[in-house]
Amino acid sequence: MPGLVLAAVGVAASYGVHRLLPAVPMLTAAVVLGVVAAHLPGAAGLVRGPARPGLSLAGKRLMRLGIVLLGLKLSLGDVAALGWEPLVMVVGVVLVTFFGTRWLGRRIGLSGDLSLLVATGYAICGASAIGAVSGVLGKDKADERHETEVASSVALVTLCGTLAIAVLPLLQHPLGLDTGEFGRWVGASVHDVGQVVATAQTAGPDALTEGVLVKLIRVAMLAPLVAGVALSRRRKTSGQPAAADGRRPAILPLFVAGFLAMVVLRTTGWLGTGVLDAADTAQELLLGAALFGLGTAVHLPTLARSGGLKLGLLGLGSWLVVGATAYAGVLLTA
Repeated sequence: MPGLVLAAVGVAASYGVHRLLPAVPMLTAAVVLGVVAAHLPGAAGLVRGPARPGLSLAGKRLMRLGIVLLGLKLSLGDVAALGWEPLVMVVGVVLVTFFGTRWLGRRIGLSGDLSLLVATGYAICGASAIGAVSGVLGKDKADERHETEVASSVALVTLCGTLAIAVLPLLQHPLGLDTGEFGRWVGASVHDVGQVVATAQTAGPDALTEGVLVKLIRVAMLAPLVAGVALSRRRKTSGQPAAADGRRPAILPLFVAGFLAMVVLRTTGWLGTGVLDAADTAQELLLGAALFGLGTAVHLPTLARSGGLKLGLLGLGSWLVVGATAYAGVLLTA
């Protein structure tokens, strides 16, 4: 209970930051405030002591509930309306970013799981994708190293996504992108949906519409990617238990199935605007609590001693890969 209460306070504070600074998405503020809380002299003891179980619960269970509701942002009609060229571009950006980041992580010398988490976050939808993949890695629930890797990956992808809000608008005209092309570039390269909105709206409503649609297509890639990771993990752990309880990760985890069910439900058109707005608010609150919880697991001194420079290099390299690949895709499909 102390951890869940603290997560609720973190969400309220994140919402306040977003209201004061609309350019800062609430989810970005939640991660940053979580990291800050973990290092404040008065709060650090609470975060690492009585509040830790509740904060870990928020980072795992509430994250999955938020991912399920994320499916209500996307309908199959939106996918079909884009046409085949943007779909091919998005698939290409996801594949190049995912496998390119994993390759770069191995070259730098980072662990396979950490490289996988970073690759997923950059390729799909930031912290939500990292939370989804972390749930199928078959790790013991008490694995502190795994929790630290998840939290570090979330902090890294949030940092780069936040920087994109300021950097990408400055590159629109030097790169020769019109309004629609800029929106598609943002949607294909920026990580979190809120960060896409904050970045694309700087070029006007047309760029915002294009950016959000392309971004949601990337979100739709979450289900097949998680299923692929789970299948690969099952094959690698064949003949030995993958977790302390002996269970292996499901090929299609329940929360991913829920995500797909919400996409289908949105496609039917049965849900009214009021229901969708309420679900959107609930999703923001759940993900905000989850990201605050993950942020509190980041301990900067430990991160610096255990490969923080390498992780930073991987983040920078992956950011360049996704940005360059998305830019090439936009030009090729213009």
